[in-house]
Formats: sequence, structure tokens, C-alpha cells
Amino acid sequence: MTLATIHAQPLTSQAFAPFGDVLEAQGAPDKVINQGNCGRFHDRAALDFGPGGRAGVSVFDAEPRTLPYKLEMVERHPEGSQAFLPMHSHPWLVIVAEAGDVPGQIHAFLASAGQGVNFHRGTWHGVLTPLHAPGLFAVVDRIGETPNLQEHWLDQPVLIAPAPM
Repeated sequence: MTLATIHAQPLTSQAFAPFGDVLEAQGAPDKVINQGNCGRFHDRAALDFGPGGRAGVSVFDAEPRTLPYKLEMVERHPEGSQAFLPMHSHPWLVIVAEAGDVPGQIHAFLASAGQGVNFHRGTWHGVLTPLHAPGLFAVVDRIGETPNLQEHWLDQPVLIAPAPM
């Protein structure tokens, strides 16, 4: 069986906007703080923890994957946003799907060193997918009493490949 192939594109704020926020230090900082020694890129994510939720910071240590990557399942968090902040300096893979009761068209992005993402509440996305060890990420998401994870197994897996040169 031949799998549908999607090419991972560079992660940009504009391309990722329908799914969430790109977290990076690009352009001039909003403020310069700490006696002029630190640029602050202020309030870059629309964090959403929903009713009855609170912010939680966790550390994930994910096994690295390789490209091409076979995508079989996506997930979403209906009660709040989820931010992935790499604790390393390596590129990593970000996979999202267009909105709906079931995932729509799949999109893949290659995040550069220094880029994190915040998935908006309810955004279908792939699991944390580092491409190099260590796969350490700080994750900011909703902590609460209600279930906040829905998984959807794809009818047909999708192959995620690097963008052609």
C-alpha cells in the first residue's frame, strides 16, 4: 500500500496561525529588561485553561523519531491549549490537522532550534515528535478534573517527509 505523503514545511507564524502560536524570539524584542541585558518577547501565546482548569508545567522526555515519519494517530485537548517548549537546540516535527469533529487535512511543519508552539484549544495535532535526542520539552497545559484528551486513529496512515530540496 502506498501512503499519502505530506512534506514538512518550515514553521512560520503565518502558516501556523490557524492552529496556534509560534513561540520564538524573532525581530526586535517588545521590551529590554535586566539592565539592558535581556530582550523580552512579551505574551506570545494565547494560553487557555478553560473553566475549572489551571496552568501546569510538565517536562516530557520523548523518544526521537526519523523522517519519513508514519503518522497513524492525532490527538486534541478540548478543555485547554497546550504549549511545547523545546529544552534543546534541535529541529523537531510539528503535525496538525484542520478543525472538525474528526481531523481534516494534515499539515506538517519543521520547527527550527529555538521555536516552540502553543496549540489552540481543540486543535488536532500529532504527538510530540523530536527528531534528535534529547527529546526534552517543557509543556504548559491544562490541569483539571475533566478529561482533556481525545485520540483519533487515522483510517489511512500518512507519511511525513522532509520538504524536497
